[in-house]
Amino acid sequence: MKQFKPIYVLASLLSAFACMALLSLVFPKDGIQVSETFTIRFPQLRSFFEKEEKTDISDILALSDTTLTIDTSTIEVKKTDSLPNDTTPNQSHGEVKDPSLKVVTPLEYNNGDKSCLNSFFYALSNEINASKAIHILHYGDSQIEGDRISDFLRMKLQNQFGGEGQGFVSPMPVAPSVALRQTNSDNWERYTIFTGKDKRVKHGNFGAGAGFLRYLKYGAANDSSKTKEAWFKVVTSKAGGAKLASYTKVKLFYGNSAYKTGIEFYENGALKESDSLSAGGSFNIKQFAVSGNNPNFEMKFKGKDSPDIYGMSLEGNGGIIVDNFGLRGSSGTFFNQMNSGQLGSFYNHMNVKLFILQFGGNSLPYMKDKKQADNFGKYLESQIRTLKKLVPNASFILIGPADMSVKEGTEYVTHPQLENLRDAIKLAAFNTNSAFFDMYECMGGKNSMVSWVDAGIAAKDYIHFSPGGARKIATILYSAIINDYNEYVRGKGK
Repeated sequence: MKQFKPIYVLASLLSAFACMALLSLVFPKDGIQVSETFTIRFPQLRSFFEKEEKTDISDILALSDTTLTIDTSTIEVKKTDSLPNDTTPNQSHGEVKDPSLKVVTPLEYNNGDKSCLNSFFYALSNEINASKAIHILHYGDSQIEGDRISDFLRMKLQNQFGGEGQGFVSPMPVAPSVALRQTNSDNWERYTIFTGKDKRVKHGNFGAGAGFLRYLKYGAANDSSKTKEAWFKVVTSKAGGAKLASYTKVKLFYGNSAYKTGIEFYENGALKESDSLSAGGSFNIKQFAVSGNNPNFEMKFKGKDSPDIYGMSLEGNGGIIVDNFGLRGSSGTFFNQMNSGQLGSFYNHMNVKLFILQFGGNSLPYMKDKKQADNFGKYLESQIRTLKKLVPNASFILIGPADMSVKEGTEYVTHPQLENLRDAIKLAAFNTNSAFFDMYECMGGKNSMVSWVDAGIAAKDYIHFSPGGARKIATILYSAIINDYNEYVRGKGK
C-alpha cells in the first residue's frame, strides 16, 4: 500500500481549505434558490471571524425566584352591579400592593390612550366579589401550551382578586399542564378548526377551545341496541398553586348528540351522580360539585352516539379565572370560521372580560417579505373585530412574537421578517383599540433568543421558551398589566 508523506497530506488539506475559503467569498450571502422550498447556502468566510454580539439579558435573569412567587397581599374591593358608561374608577378601591412588581416592558397603546383596558380594570376593581367568576381567555400557539405563561398570571391574579380552578381544559390535552394529570380511554377522537377546519365536520360549532372530542366518529351514530362507552380522569395537584386546586365546580360543555347519553361522575373513586346528557343542541352544560380539596374525578359516558365534548371548566365561586387555550400550529385566524352564535353563547356564559391573543410564530417561518407580514396583521385584525362584536365590553391585549432564530452561516440570527410581523401585529392592536405587549423587545430585541438559549431559559430549537423562560415572560407581562391597573385605580386611567 502506497504511503503518503505528511507534507502531501498537509498540502491537500490546505488546498481544500483554500478552495472553501474562495467559495465562501463568492457564494451569494442569501444562497442559491433551487426551488420554492429548497435553497443551497454556504457559510460566509467572515462569519468565522465576526461573531454576533450577544444581547444583554441580565435584567431578565435578575428576576429572582422570590420575584416569581405568589404574594399574599390583598386589596379592598366592592361589588357594583352595572358598568357605567365612563368606567370611572372608584377611589375607595385599593391598589394591588405587590412588592414583586417590576415593569421591564410596559404595555403599549395607540397614541398613549390607555382607556381600551378600562372595561377590564373596572371589572377587577368592582366585580370580583360577584358570585360569577370573571374570565380572562389566553389564546396562543404552542408557546403557551401546557398552561405556560397563563399559569403564573392565574396564580398571581387569583391571589390578589380571588378565584379558584384552572378554568377551561380539554379532557384530552395535547400537552399536559403542571397541575393536572389526565388520562382517558383510547376511543376518543379529536376534531379541530384552529389549524384548518376538519373536513369531516359539516357545522361550525367547535366551542371556545376551537375543537371537540367524540368517542364515536363524527356522523357514526349507532342505531342498534348496542351502546358505546368511554371515560376520562383528572387528578389535581397543588403544583399550580393552592387556589387552582380548590375548585368546587366541574362544568362539562357538550352538544350535538343524536341520542341521550348516560353519564356517571365519580370523585375519589366514589359515585357522586348518575344522570344523562341531553340530545341535540350546540351549547349544553352539565355541572358537578366537587370537594374543593385537590379534587380527583372521573366521568364515564355510555350511549348510542357520542356528544361533541367541547371541554370542561374547573371553577370556584367568583373571583378570576385565566383560561389557557394553547393551540399548537395555529395562526390565530380561525375565529371567523366558527359559528358566531355558539361562540357568543360560550363567551357570555364565561363572563369574559379580557382576551389575550398571542399568535404569529407559526406563520413567521413562511414569510418572505413585508407584504406577507402586513397581510397577517390584517387577518388578525379581522379576528379581533369579530370577537369584539361577540363581546363588546371585553378588553384586548395582543402579544407580539417572541424572537425566533434562523441559521445564517454558523450563527443563529433573528428571522428577517420578525420585526415586520411585530409591527403588523402592533398595528392590528392599535387599529382595534387594543393594548400591545412587545415580547420581542421584552426578550432583549434582535438576536436575543440566542442569549435566552445560552442562559437555559429557551429551548435549543431557538423558538420556544423553557418553563423557566415562560415564567420570566409571565412575570413581566403581569407587572405591566398590574402597573396600569394601579394607575387606573389611582384615577389616572383615561
